[in-house]
Amino acid sequence: MVSHKGSSKHASIENATWNSGFKRNGFILKELVTKDFKLKYRRSVLGVLWSVLNPLLMMIVMAIVFTHMMRGGSSDKFPAVLFPLYLIIGNVTFAFMNDSTTQGMTSIIAAAPLLKKVKIQRNVFPIEKALFALVNFGFSCIAILLVMIFFQVMPTWNFIFIPLFLVYLTLFCIGLSLFLSTLAVFFRDIIHLWSVVIIAWTYLTPIFYYPSLLPGWLQNLEKFNPMYQFIEYFRSILLYQTTPSLKHNLICLACGLVSLGIGYLVFKKNESKFILFI
Repeated sequence: MVSHKGSSKHASIENATWNSGFKRNGFILKELVTKDFKLKYRRSVLGVLWSVLNPLLMMIVMAIVFTHMMRGGSSDKFPAVLFPLYLIIGNVTFAFMNDSTTQGMTSIIAAAPLLKKVKIQRNVFPIEKALFALVNFGFSCIAILLVMIFFQVMPTWNFIFIPLFLVYLTLFCIGLSLFLSTLAVFFRDIIHLWSVVIIAWTYLTPIFYYPSLLPGWLQNLEKFNPMYQFIEYFRSILLYQTTPSLKHNLICLACGLVSLGIGYLVFKKNESKFILFI
């Protein structure tokens, strides 16, 4: 009876400690996101409006350039006149991944002065960068909504899948950020290499061209491109106005969980050595 009470008391202490740590990390994440938000838009006349204008301006430029190039291709999923909407959905989705991983990759190095003075969980820094990118993604979605209104594309009940899409993509970005931030601590060259990878990844992903323009073997290879899967998922909701299949949901969920699992394991295994290299 005594041992049972002892084990119950021990479990209660562990739960209280876990809850306390969870709340503390949640507070830190909130403060870091708020700080990044203020820094990004400090002394900016347009402020948050830039997050809406930027994807719109990019869409206009790319639509002017690539509309003529796309005459040789076609899509049976949407009318050709909606090509600008096709563009902006791809751009905004890929930008989310690009921003979160690029910023998350250097987050541990940038937080070195704080990590040397204060005892804090190190993984909050790359996670925060992904969450901050999610906030910016939310503002960029206003631009997508404006384009939908302009082309009179009415939302459908498939919008209920957007939260699932955000969970899948955020998990994927957090995992990549954890993985890259670990590599960057030990190998600074990864910071420069990642910019090259991002450029290659951009051109290998059907953001501003139709997949049908690719040779057959490359179309098959796209099935293994996580960003292609995420972008097509988002397009199916907003542009194609079809319900994402169970298979597509499972693929996106698997991409998110595999990325998070690998990133977390690599980060956890090496984080104790960070202090020696930052």
